[in-house]
Amino acid sequence: MSVLEFDTPQPAETRAPVPLSDIDLALTGQLVVAWAGEAGDEDDPRLGWWRSDLVSEFGGRDLFERLLPATWAWATLQAAREAARIEDARLRKRDADPDRVVSLFALGFDIDERIEERLRDLKRAGQHPSEALPGLDVITHDWRPARFAEWIDGHGEARPTTTSIGRRLEGDPPARLEQRVRALVAALAPTAEAYPLPHFRSAA
Repeated sequence: MSVLEFDTPQPAETRAPVPLSDIDLALTGQLVVAWAGEAGDEDDPRLGWWRSDLVSEFGGRDLFERLLPATWAWATLQAAREAARIEDARLRKRDADPDRVVSLFALGFDIDERIEERLRDLKRAGQHPSEALPGLDVITHDWRPARFAEWIDGHGEARPTTTSIGRRLEGDPPARLEQRVRALVAALAPTAEAYPLPHFRSAA
């Protein structure tokens, strides 16, 4: 196989089917965790897993509203998600074989690509994020730790093992994306001072 063939994205019609609801669940999970993990501001601090304040009214939101009046709500969440992805990647790189680490922000190349495509489609559709993804209703103007904890609990229960890079879930990542995402979100409980990197290790 040539380098060109390897790097060429797989045509949509040859991909294995993944329910759109599973893609939306994954994207919702990423955006909620990205928002909750922000430092926030002095009056309304959040978890502080990444040093950003992009979704707050007087943080990045004010800038994005002026620069992107039609898509600012998506832009703030997308920027917070990028901050989360950077921290997630930094922790994964501490593993001896980071390509085998499957996390909420690294669910596998094909799935990650589909999530990006879905985000672009939703932005173009013109709906507010909370309308397009009702699960984002946990994101509020004021930080409510108990509500975030309830949101995590709603994804089920997980019993991860603490490792040098974060919380490892036993076994291979579930084949079904929904199960994979629910397990990774559930492993965020209890919340910690630093991002705990819930993760699976794939067999190959």
